[in-house]
Amino acid sequence: MHSNLEKYKKDLADLISRGELLLLALQHEHYPEEVERLYVEAGKKDQFGKLKSAMPSFAGGYQDWYSEAQSLIKQLLPDRFADFIGHYEKPKNRKAITFENYVIEDCLQGLQVTRGWEKTKVVGADAAIPQFQQQLNILKSVNKRFESSLFDIKQLVKADLFDSELDAARELLKNGFSRAAGAVSGVVLEKHLAQVCDNHSIKIAKRAPAISDLNELLKTNGTIEIAQWRFIQHLGDLRNLCDHNKAKEPTPAEVRDLIDGVEKVTKTIF
Repeated sequence: MHSNLEKYKKDLADLISRGELLLLALQHEHYPEEVERLYVEAGKKDQFGKLKSAMPSFAGGYQDWYSEAQSLIKQLLPDRFADFIGHYEKPKNRKAITFENYVIEDCLQGLQVTRGWEKTKVVGADAAIPQFQQQLNILKSVNKRFESSLFDIKQLVKADLFDSELDAARELLKNGFSRAAGAVSGVVLEKHLAQVCDNHSIKIAKRAPAISDLNELLKTNGTIEIAQWRFIQHLGDLRNLCDHNKAKEPTPAEVRDLIDGVEKVTKTIF
């Protein structure tokens, strides 16, 4: 089993690499001659040729990159999460569009502001370049968290432990101990949901909250969506079947669904 820390590092390196290529694509879309001249003057004409052939469309590649980067920053650099989103989303109280408040969402919609009958350009999609540069810089700053002695690896260590426990649950299921496998998975789910509540500063009133209690808190506070809440509720029902319902024996398929579902929750809800 690979360390979650190594997985995060690999995912981060890939996102930064893709982000740099997207930035080059955005710059080249608006200033093609200037971008090519810089590479030629630096003696990197051949390198630019290779990059140009691999260059994606910014509009076509950005959304996937943004979704993945957003998830990573929310987990590893939560204090910069709002800043990261702010470079993409339109300001709610924006009265006029200027170069300073033009955002990436405007760029993807092809928004351009002109003035007068001559349609003199006031601001256009090139204004998204510094906004995306800032998003990329925020993502790159996650590297410093890995290198810093102050980096809190508690959640990463817990994630590794959860992986180990789910591996143990699969082994129990493989050897015919369905109830025990379900019970182990249920404990992992409870611990993870409690950690998610802690991540979002959600106060847990109950001394020994169940999966349903934690799930309800996360939904009420807007941390998870209805579909996620229903999915976790289903996992809680499967866990109860393993732990409490002595009249019906859980099937291997139900326990397998529980284990796989808990793994999905631990990897997608933070």
